[in-house]
Amino acid sequence: MAPRPYVLVDVFADRPGAGNPLAVVLDATGLDEAAMQAIARWTRLPETTFVFPPTQPGASYAIRMFSPRREVPFAGHPSVGTAHAVLEAGLAAPDADGLLRQEGVAGLLPLRVEQVDGTRRIAIRTPRARLVEVADARSSRLLEALDWLPPGALPPALMDGGRRWWVAEAKDEAALRNARPDWQAIAGLARSTSSMGVLAFARCRGGDYQVAARAFVGGPAVFEDAASGAANATLAAWLALRDALPGAGGRYRVSQGREVGHDARLDMYVDAAGEVWAGGQVVSVVSGRLDWP
Repeated sequence: MAPRPYVLVDVFADRPGAGNPLAVVLDATGLDEAAMQAIARWTRLPETTFVFPPTQPGASYAIRMFSPRREVPFAGHPSVGTAHAVLEAGLAAPDADGLLRQEGVAGLLPLRVEQVDGTRRIAIRTPRARLVEVADARSSRLLEALDWLPPGALPPALMDGGRRWWVAEAKDEAALRNARPDWQAIAGLARSTSSMGVLAFARCRGGDYQVAARAFVGGPAVFEDAASGAANATLAAWLALRDALPGAGGRYRVSQGREVGHDARLDMYVDAAGEVWAGGQVVSVVSGRLDWP
């Protein structure tokens, strides 16, 4: 088969290197699951996505996404980054309402495409998250997993938006950014609660963002995520439940990734129906062809 169009983009970023990288195979026709997993393992990026012709009425395109270890039902940064790549390649265009519709394992999800201050911003409506548990930060189960994080006003909560995340507020931005997580404890908490790990956050003032966040993944690989739309969507749902959204009109901006050498910005929006949208800018970095049988 002829080489396939292949791009690398940086998601939730206004410049290369600031956000979360993503590989996109723009024509995955004929690739089976084993081949897609092998390609994702080879790229060694957080996720690699594969674009197919849509099969559902109203869909703009179909997508499958893989981490180096397994298929991922839904994630925010691969969805937003793939939409950017599809638009840049001319494979789809927004409808009259400014929406793309992504067909995937999580269903048919809309993405809003907007021009804001001369730059294109893309946001996906994330799967609706539900509250699983509210916990005391000093309870026996969470004591070890969160004793490195000076607590803020809200109690920790376990949210499920397709992937489960513990969301835990820090006392302030300095406490969050200076925190040194107990990785062994986070991994244990992730295993015992079937969750991804801990999204720690703090409220911020005086900058171009209202929330700082750090996403500590507890397994199967253990790492700090540079920018996670899905994790921040569970946080937005939790803040909405507690009537504690920052910003105005359900909109706020998140800073994530500084502690791992990035500087991402995520635009979060909780609409009047309670749906959570996660998005931001995307920049193209590499364009080429993938020669993979």
